[in-house]
Amino acid sequence: MWKKQLQANGTETLPVDEGYTFLAKGVEIEGKAKLEGVVRIDGNFKGAIHTNGMLIIGEHAVIRGSITADEIICSGRIEANMTAPKSIQLLNPAVLIGDITTSSFTIEKGVFFQGMCNMKGNGQVEQLPNQSPVM
Repeated sequence: MWKKQLQANGTETLPVDEGYTFLAKGVEIEGKAKLEGVVRIDGNFKGAIHTNGMLIIGEHAVIRGSITADEIICSGRIEANMTAPKSIQLLNPAVLIGDITTSSFTIEKGVFFQGMCNMKGNGQVEQLPNQSPVM
C-alpha cells in the first residue's frame, strides 16, 4: 500500500490509484466529507463522513455526527451512528456512543460501546424453536 513511485525528476510520490486520505492529529473539520479509498482520521471531525473504502479512526480522533464506509477500524472517540456493510472493528481504547449497522462486528477488551448493534447478514438466520423457559 505504501509503495512509492520515482518520478523522472527524482521525486517520490504515492501512486494515484491508492486513494489514501489522511487527516492528522490537531486538524479540526466541520461539515460533510465524501471521500474515496482508504481514509485515516487522527484529528477532530464534526458532521457526516462517507467513503466507499476503509475508514481508519486513530486513537486521538474525536468524531461527532454520522459515518458510512465499507469497513471501519476504530480506536478513537466516536459519538455517531456508523454504517459499514463489510465490517466494524472497535480496538482498545475506542469509545463509541451510537448505533452501528454492519454484517461483521468485532470489539476488543477495554472498549466502551453504548448503543444498538444491527447485524445485517448475507443469508437467512434460522429462528430457534419455541421452547419453554428454563427455570
